[in-house]
Amino acid sequence: MSNEIDALLQEHRSFPPSDEFRRNANANDESVYDVADREAYWASWAEQLDWQTKWHTVLEWNAPYAKWFVGGKLNASANCLDRHLATRGDKPALIWEGEPGDVRTFTYRELHAQVSKFANVLKSLGVRLGDRVAIYMPLVPEAVIAMLACARIGAAHSVVFGGFSSEALRDRIQDAEAKVLITATAGYRRGNLVPLKKLADAAADDCPSIEHVVVVMRRAAADELDDTVSMKPDRDCWYHELMREASADCEPEWVDSEQMLYTLYTSGTTGKPKGIVHTTGGYLTEAYATCKWVFDLKEDDVYWCTADIGWVTGHSYVVYGPLAAGATVFVYEGAPDWPKQDRFWSLIEKHKISIFYTAPTAIRAFMKWGHELPEAHDLSSLRLLGSVGEPINPEAWMWYHKWIGRERCPIVDTWWQTETGSIMITPLPGLVATKPGSATRAFPGIDAKILDEGGNEVKVGGGYLAITTPWPSMLRGIWRDPERFESQYWAKWPGIYFTGDGAKRDEDGYFWLLGRVDDVINVAGHRIGTMEVESALVDHQAVAEAAVVGINHEIKGTAIAAFVIVKSSRAEEAKRDPAKFEKELKDHVSAKIGAIARPEKILVTVDLPKTRSGKIMRRLLRDIAEGRALGDVTTLADPTVVASLKDKYEEES
Repeated sequence: MSNEIDALLQEHRSFPPSDEFRRNANANDESVYDVADREAYWASWAEQLDWQTKWHTVLEWNAPYAKWFVGGKLNASANCLDRHLATRGDKPALIWEGEPGDVRTFTYRELHAQVSKFANVLKSLGVRLGDRVAIYMPLVPEAVIAMLACARIGAAHSVVFGGFSSEALRDRIQDAEAKVLITATAGYRRGNLVPLKKLADAAADDCPSIEHVVVVMRRAAADELDDTVSMKPDRDCWYHELMREASADCEPEWVDSEQMLYTLYTSGTTGKPKGIVHTTGGYLTEAYATCKWVFDLKEDDVYWCTADIGWVTGHSYVVYGPLAAGATVFVYEGAPDWPKQDRFWSLIEKHKISIFYTAPTAIRAFMKWGHELPEAHDLSSLRLLGSVGEPINPEAWMWYHKWIGRERCPIVDTWWQTETGSIMITPLPGLVATKPGSATRAFPGIDAKILDEGGNEVKVGGGYLAITTPWPSMLRGIWRDPERFESQYWAKWPGIYFTGDGAKRDEDGYFWLLGRVDDVINVAGHRIGTMEVESALVDHQAVAEAAVVGINHEIKGTAIAAFVIVKSSRAEEAKRDPAKFEKELKDHVSAKIGAIARPEKILVTVDLPKTRSGKIMRRLLRDIAEGRALGDVTTLADPTVVASLKDKYEEES
């Protein structure tokens, strides 16, 4: 039996950039893809940053360990702030809006002062070069300030998403042995206050490494937060009180290029979170380079990446990349549907957002809510759209193109991972004709290939996505777990990074992501990627979102079960005659990609179990579909979804 992944879905629509966009793009010459000397190429990007000491060696590669710009010294905070003061000091660096509607703006000079003051605060609390600092915050300016302040003094930050439980926070603090925890009284989510300080207390009480907890007062109006927050003497400090006394003069600590900038925990199959380690020089170089070319950043852009800083997307494309590039970054604290489902569109209209980077999960939710909402807003400020987090279904791409981009904005569909640090596969918007659902081409200087089980390249067709040469922003390991680092990413083929994703390449050399290899379904000897079947379902005019899993089958061995969310406009029809609706969807999949992918069972649902970063937890869907006891649901955005899905599936089985 072949180990290749069958490529079933065919997509032939193509959208070249307009002549005007191509003319003005930062990357508009096809020669940028001709990278004969990768080390010289990446060195040319690194030279655009500020270094106190230049490197003597571009790359030392002792697989699987890389060192980039060896001997060089720089500071990430100085590259995001100090170097802009002379030319961009009065330019807005950060425009922030809270969920209740409060707005704050920081120029580069003002942000520099705040970061310098908080860097001095951290030093006064005993934080030194190489120490770890945990950050557990809502998406407020102080969270960005805290990250940059850590970088300024050479301390590594470990940001934990503010939606995680106290247990998840505790585990991450204990693993990193963080010295200081930075949190807030609360954060807003869909009109409610999330009591972060209470959750932080429950975690910190079990973390002997924590010496101080710094607390930001999150107050939009006359909230009665003081009554709900208790401060532990000698450990807990108010952010605003510490900042009042701090000096705004703090020279950056010039650190080695390979000094750890941060550790960021990502879920692992073993249940123990992995602390992905990223260092300073290589990471900042590639975050900066991809920002300049992928988002085509211009001096007057207002750039909005909707990710929380608790995820790598927030690290690379809310904080380090765009600020290193001197951009104006917009940040929003709350939910896209609060107080109404048009909040994102009203924010774009209000703040004149020109670049909008969000996740397919969000786009499919927008589809479900209807195009009338964005249609009611002036989105003419937009000139570029982006997608991140998972493969985007072609029809979701088309909806995004039509109703948000108004058929004039290029879409950059980006593939990368927490581990890669920066975007790896993406269109360059002034050069590449895009295809709905395809991440298109590797970023210049990135050596991405499709390999079969034996490590042989698959030029056209499906297989495993691998990166065959080192890149600057690559992870430098898993915190204090080198064996896991080597076995998880480098054991499949010696010296080659295995992404864990299935992918295919078409006749034009474009990459199409097929989902995690763990989610590939083997139906009667055909290995089918979940993404293609889900895309076929979303192609149906009634379906807003879909997730498919493999279930045991007496004859086929494995069959496909699908969970679908129906658009509001078709919900009544689906309820009225569910058997007819199910057959219609099955027939649609058969017509779109072939009878081999026809689902055995389709369940209509109002929601899907997702992690707080928006990824569908197919493991739980398999458990539901096969009647097994449910696994750990602590990382789910809404754990009750699983129970209701299980009940509904059992009703209809």
